[in-house]
Amino acid sequence: MLPFRAFLAVLIAVLYAYTFMVGSAHGWNLLPVFFADIARMAWPGQFNLDFTFMLMLSALWVAWRHGFSGAGLALAFVASVGGTGFLAPYLLVLTFQTGGDMRALLLGPERARAAR
Repeated sequence: MLPFRAFLAVLIAVLYAYTFMVGSAHGWNLLPVFFADIARMAWPGQFNLDFTFMLMLSALWVAWRHGFSGAGLALAFVASVGGTGFLAPYLLVLTFQTGGDMRALLLGPERARAAR
């Protein structure tokens, strides 16, 4: 579990630092650039569309893991716009909350107990 936690910590640190540098240099208004790339029908847009679908899958998993509860839906919304900036800290916290039990981390505690 320690290597996974270290990996998540590195992702968080690198992404936050990179985001700060890009935002400082180019401004914080990402959405017009993001969707303009998709509208151009070129490789940057393809990447952005693929990334959007990955965000949707991440959000769906977070909502499902929380049983589509109110809190789960709120977290899913954050996942849908937060990307790795949300998912890596979320997973890092879950590694501690679940005591490193990957079954509980991925399925949620109730489903993990039922699956045993």
